[in-house]
Amino acid sequence: MPKISSFKSRVIINSRGEKTIESEIKINESKGRYSSPSGASKGTFEAPSFPNGGINQSKKLLDNEIAPKLLNLDFSSQSEIDKLLRTIDGSNNYSRIGGSASLSISLAVAEAAAKNQGIPLYNWILKNPPTHMPLPLGNIIGGGSHSLGQACDIQEFLAVPLNPSSFKDSVFALISLHREVGKILINTDEFFLGGRNDEGAWCSSLHEDDILTALSEAINNIKKQTGIKFGIGLDIAAGTLWNQNTRTYSYKRTNMTRNRDDQIEYILNLIKKYDLLYVEDPLHDQDFPGFTEITQKTKNTLICGDDLYVTSVSRLGLGTREKAGNSVIIKPNQVGDLTGSQEAADIATQNGFKIIVSHRSGETPTSHLAHIALGLNAIMIKTGVMGGERVIKLNELIRLEEELKANIKMSKLN
Repeated sequence: MPKISSFKSRVIINSRGEKTIESEIKINESKGRYSSPSGASKGTFEAPSFPNGGINQSKKLLDNEIAPKLLNLDFSSQSEIDKLLRTIDGSNNYSRIGGSASLSISLAVAEAAAKNQGIPLYNWILKNPPTHMPLPLGNIIGGGSHSLGQACDIQEFLAVPLNPSSFKDSVFALISLHREVGKILINTDEFFLGGRNDEGAWCSSLHEDDILTALSEAINNIKKQTGIKFGIGLDIAAGTLWNQNTRTYSYKRTNMTRNRDDQIEYILNLIKKYDLLYVEDPLHDQDFPGFTEITQKTKNTLICGDDLYVTSVSRLGLGTREKAGNSVIIKPNQVGDLTGSQEAADIATQNGFKIIVSHRSGETPTSHLAHIALGLNAIMIKTGVMGGERVIKLNELIRLEEELKANIKMSKLN
């Protein structure tokens, strides 16, 4: 059985310059290392990154309490490690040690265990060979919590290649689209200076409709050049717009206030007008019936829950029964360990939901998410288009595609 021979933790920084936890673990001579990301737009119910005492308290617990229990530990499975972490924490959401600390250990152990067995990380997660490559869902223009200044209220304007012959082709096409959108913004946004936000998406002062028009124009241009079609997606991040006191959604950039019915109508109109393939968090994270209504009123659009589900088994159990959406974001740091991510993905898949594995806005330069996307049979991976902490995941999937060769095909959305 694998045996943990050494353990270290350290404080490093993520892509937004914030402190985070990195864990380094050896099983025999096989080393695993992982540093946890964090989000700016956080779901109410996701695991807290750090305990009440902050990152220093988390580091103290890692060194003084957790390390002695990990050293020389024999284990036979990932679930055994994650169960131990949950027991040490003692809460139901890693609030005592922090989700960043628990996830850093969970994925460092997974990497070390896979190396010790001489298998890829995705095989430690899935056991069986993956059947398809995920499509890259790229953030092209950004606003909301991920951007500063006069950015629009909608958090992400996304695109996904629909007919690429390979994952590599899909990545190159997304980069071409990102570049084309930048050229269009130079001519249409008088305040555009080439700035990019936390996730490498262009920052624009244009209103939502003008941004969607620019993105549609760029998609048509790239299709003429490459033959690759794209679907358009939005992450509304509606929880950041929701005012619990007034029960309304406030769009400050356009000076609009929408009640619940107005918001649903607005989303449905956007889907129809721009033939949207994907809409994430169109309503706040308590409105399961609203998600169900939007899903019932659309046919070919993925209505995706992120803040609604926060990679939670219990929330997915409730929402999938009600058909509140038809797809779900899986973010390992929301639940704090790999096993919880697997359990959430299993419930979603069993109920016919599509899996989208996602990065965070404050990312770390690790490639583990690429393996998680393969290991969870995700239909898409949402990890940005530009920036080293994003590209490392895309490049890893290009390499994995080469290794898997004829035994794997691209995902299909339509």
